Amino acid sequence: MDFSLENITSIVLVVLTGLSAGLCFTWTNSITPGIGRLNDLGFLQSFQQMNRTILNPLFFIVFFGPFFLNLLNIYLHRNQSNQIFWMLVVAGVLYILGVVVVTILGNVPLNEILDKTDLTRINALELKSLRDRFEGPWNRLHFIRTITATTSFILLLITYLQISKSINNL
Repeated sequence: MDFSLENITSIVLVVLTGLSAGLCFTWTNSITPGIGRLNDLGFLQSFQQMNRTILNPLFFIVFFGPFFLNLLNIYLHRNQSNQIFWMLVVAGVLYILGVVVVTILGNVPLNEILDKTDLTRINALELKSLRDRFEGPWNRLHFIRTITATTSFILLLITYLQISKSINNL
């Protein structure tokens, strides 16, 4: 096994991107549909607590690691074949724009609105209004994250399979 910076970066990037895609898939597939069945107060309280809990060092590594590693990885593989290089660029751009930028510009502002709301001090009509403003937009933005994180992960896997195949053919 070659423990070069390129290989270590590639392996860590694939693992972190896969974890991020899995996290997004899990939210899309089970968490948001599950809590979507709760009443307005239960839904909003659940979402508040999950948003507060997810902000931890391990999450930040999994979420932001691919951002930085994609940039480094593209630089390290700049001399690869055009097809491999551009697949890495597309994978990186998808992750950066579709996951990081969508999160920062879309999901985080919605999360902050929810987080700043004292749910014990608003009435049922205000709870419904808050949920209506939050749930649909948040889920649509999150679906974009799920698709782009998963596509980025698949492109990275395909790219490294191609790199491995070309190395084995030497």
